[in-house]
Amino acid sequence: CSDVDVMKMDRFTGIIKNWQQSNNMNPRCDRYEFFEEMLERKDIDAIEIALPDHWHALAAIYSCEAGKDVYCQKPLAYTITEGLAIMRSALDNHRVFQVGSQQRSSKEFQQAIELVRAGKIGHIEKIYAKVGNPPKPLDLPEEAVPANLNFNQWLGPLNDPKVHYHPDLCPPISLDPKVDEKLWAAWRWYCETGNGYTADWGAHMFDIAQAAIGMDGSGPIEYIPKGYKDTKYMTMKYANGIVMTEQPYREDNPSAQGIQFVGDKGWLKVARGYIECSDPKLLNREEKKVGEGEYEVSSPHMQNFIDCVRSRRKTIAPVEVGCSTNTLCCLANIAVELKRPVKWDPATLSFIDDKEAENHRLYWYEYRNPYTLRYFPRANGK
Repeated sequence: CSDVDVMKMDRFTGIIKNWQQSNNMNPRCDRYEFFEEMLERKDIDAIEIALPDHWHALAAIYSCEAGKDVYCQKPLAYTITEGLAIMRSALDNHRVFQVGSQQRSSKEFQQAIELVRAGKIGHIEKIYAKVGNPPKPLDLPEEAVPANLNFNQWLGPLNDPKVHYHPDLCPPISLDPKVDEKLWAAWRWYCETGNGYTADWGAHMFDIAQAAIGMDGSGPIEYIPKGYKDTKYMTMKYANGIVMTEQPYREDNPSAQGIQFVGDKGWLKVARGYIECSDPKLLNREEKKVGEGEYEVSSPHMQNFIDCVRSRRKTIAPVEVGCSTNTLCCLANIAVELKRPVKWDPATLSFIDDKEAENHRLYWYEYRNPYTLRYFPRANGK
């Protein structure tokens, strides 16, 4: 295992050794502060990346180049070019790659995708996808870095001097007495370190929408931010006329994350543990409470990855899928920050006559020395 927090590495080591002992195995868990050293081992076939988003690209690319198959938590990356670089590395090195968009392995979402693709609610006209708010500027006060955390290594390629240590970014734990993290690491909610709910949940809900309407590997051509002129919700327009908006998908639970597909013959709503359709003959309404963290330990999704490592087949959420969904999320946030529409060509992976958008950090991010992004060392390096 590898972690920049020694205390968290101690916790993980203990979990692994306890599991090994319970299965009559000799307890062993090798530890690395720097994951690059772990990648040098020839007896490791696959890597799981559960790092902050700004580390995904380097960890994934180095892993692919080291001949490892990769399970990478979503969203795929922090920027558009990082996602493209990961995709190139995975394909060039012929690696099995699974993005942690676990909903693709969940029965209710698989059923929704199947029904929409089969035209059961007709031609799709609109999609309501509730994910949540975009990120905000970092406003946490600086605090002293604890001795158990290598914060300089946590920063990695981040070059913004405003990013400093605060426990919300790297939630502390205690081993004795045992106290786990009390919140999700808050780096995801700030512009300088993450992409907010737009990517945190967009990598799930927008991802399912893309799959259902056959847009994996592609995406919308125009992004219009909420508040621009008379635009009530973040709006994404596809070349085929479908319009997706970030808004409540069900009136009786407006804050819940989920999706509603609206066709010319009916509608379909789907979320974690819930699916409902305008035509009751297509399915029975199903709704169950999903426990916190249940999707984060999705056995079917991880099992699909392991099966594909063995068979060398494509995973259910391959790198190309994660890349196009990541691009969508980043473009939505670029439009929000520029406070105007942004036009994008999914075929050429480029903006339409928009130098300001091309220079945005969520398209290409200048890394802190000595880090360099393979394939895209410069903003125009395609």
